[in-house]
Amino acid sequence: MKAVIGDEILVDSEHAGTPARRGEILEILEAEFGTRYRVRWDDGHESEIRPKAGSARIIEADPHRG
Repeated sequence: MKAVIGDEILVDSEHAGTPARRGEILEILEAEFGTRYRVRWDDGHESEIRPKAGSARIIEADPHRG
């Protein structure tokens, strides 16, 4: 999964009936054990995540967005 700062990430819920979380990637943290993302979620909170394979999608940032 390749991402750049400003892209959005959509993380699927592990629980049926719970909506996916959507946020903006603020920082990409590379390490030997994998890539983590610092994300600002739609509710305004920020956190670092390392999504499991197949649990997240990257949505490219709109190049026209200000």
